[in-house]
Amino acid sequence: MNAATTTTMNALPAEHREQLLPIARQVSFPQGARLFLEGQTAGNFWIVRTGTVTLDMHVPGRRSPVIETLGHGQLVGLSWLFPPYEWQLGAEAMSPVRAYEFDADAVRRLCRADPRLDAAVARWVARVLSHRLHAARTRLLDLFGPYGSAGPR
Repeated sequence: MNAATTTTMNALPAEHREQLLPIARQVSFPQGARLFLEGQTAGNFWIVRTGTVTLDMHVPGRRSPVIETLGHGQLVGLSWLFPPYEWQLGAEAMSPVRAYEFDADAVRRLCRADPRLDAAVARWVARVLSHRLHAARTRLLDLFGPYGSAGPR
């Protein structure tokens, strides 16, 4: 399975997507809008419908490097699932964005009520998290490591 199929909402089984979509609301962000900043409370997450969102990381004394660019069907935000529910990265709309927005408390309640949904969401978010950690490592080595330190790809 490639990164595109493991990091999009389609990686979540259809029956579980159908449980989540009724509680989503459609939102829009103009280009340049910050969806969240590192350290803020993670109360929502989004699935991109159109446009692109960049994930960035605060680096003291430097401009925040872009870790990854997300597009159609991809999950924006992971920290809503894990206490203390604080964003570990920042996110910005790089173009006008339309997305599905989910209230994290409502999704966590649905998951507590349905162990199968809970397991499916946990596996989905874990796959996305694994991909994002690899992307962050590679990007930071590209930016700050000695030449060639990112290793084989």
